[in-house]
Amino acid sequence: MTQPQLKPADGKLGVLLPGMGAVGTTFIAGALLARRGLGLPIGSLTQMGTIRLGKRTEARSPLIRDFVPLAEMSDLVFGGWDLFHDNAHEAAVNADVLSGEHLHAIKDELSAIKPMESVFFPEFIKRLRGENVKAGADKMELAEAVREDIRRFKRDNGLDRCVAVWCGSTEVFRERTDVHSSLSKFEEGLRRSDPAISPSQVYAYACLREEVSYANGAPHLTAGDVPALLELSQETQTPVSGKDFKTGQTLMKTILAPGLRARMLGVRGWFSTNILGNRDGEVLDDPESFKSKEVSKLGVLETILQPHLHPELYADMYHKVRINYYPPRGDQKEGWDNIDIFGWLGYPMQIKVDFLCRDSILAAPLVLDLALLMDLSHRAGFSGIQEWLSFYYKSPIVPEGLYAENNLFVQLGKLKNTLRWMQGEELITHLGREYYD
Repeated sequence: MTQPQLKPADGKLGVLLPGMGAVGTTFIAGALLARRGLGLPIGSLTQMGTIRLGKRTEARSPLIRDFVPLAEMSDLVFGGWDLFHDNAHEAAVNADVLSGEHLHAIKDELSAIKPMESVFFPEFIKRLRGENVKAGADKMELAEAVREDIRRFKRDNGLDRCVAVWCGSTEVFRERTDVHSSLSKFEEGLRRSDPAISPSQVYAYACLREEVSYANGAPHLTAGDVPALLELSQETQTPVSGKDFKTGQTLMKTILAPGLRARMLGVRGWFSTNILGNRDGEVLDDPESFKSKEVSKLGVLETILQPHLHPELYADMYHKVRINYYPPRGDQKEGWDNIDIFGWLGYPMQIKVDFLCRDSILAAPLVLDLALLMDLSHRAGFSGIQEWLSFYYKSPIVPEGLYAENNLFVQLGKLKNTLRWMQGEELITHLGREYYD
């Protein structure tokens, strides 16, 4: 395993967002405020997290941003696409996530960020109607238009590097078809506008053709789980990662479930329900879009608890997930969990969780970290699936035949060890025998 030769983070980094709604504008606004010193990027591992190096007795724990050569916050340039014409300030006001005081402080900068025309097929997002939409004779023509958008964005802003992070709505659930099986079939499918090719797949194709790293923040079928796009990722030596930002209820599951498994406590049932009133909630009110999210959410416990290894504890677990669109709540999502567990001699117990969270506030730092770390991956010469970034996702993409690791703490260890390896530092195993020998 050869240590990568990291290219420096010279110049500015373009961050392109397919989807400039609540999550996208909260990220952009937060980054602008943070670099002015008007707020802290809380929740961002790259900005606020530390990494232990060497033995515990050495007391070396630098900030991650001081340890690896990440792009500076001041070097980020923002752009993207959206279904609506609103500039970033108007979209942020409509999203109603951040205070007027925060938005007023950066109004001019936000107002200057205008979305490019989007790729939109209404059969993939049924609860929205696009108004800022590209026209094209076929899906390949739309992909070429996105490629031209990227080239123009780089040219206009004097950029050498870009990353893309999907911040748009969840598309309807679809299985892979033959058109996804190889790059040649996919490109032919674009030319004949194959109905199985979604808007997000058009964006991913265009980005990878332009050697723009692509991170999928939604649960639908896009980059690393489409063989054709994974082939393109390898061909262009461009990293991909995904999928589905790990924010509210699933974040709590990946914190709690490893603890239950570690203590060998059984789980009879885990019932989860949410109320959410933002655009994401509206989109997920469609059963087909909810199916994409449901599949992503349901898979988490299976890989953490591994009932095939512990059938007496988890084989009969009933796991149910519900999301309810409730407009009065806006972006302030509430997630309830009822967990029926059992312990010594099978005696039952319960855990109740009521997480009153802010969806976009939890997602925004993930967008920042993924943009910076995907850029780092590209400069390290990585391509294909970046499993080391599974820390950020509900449903991490892994190669065929490999199960995903969903334990948040294992994921964090993997991420930090990857950074140590990049920089030639000793990997941390926590064996600790050296302190006692």
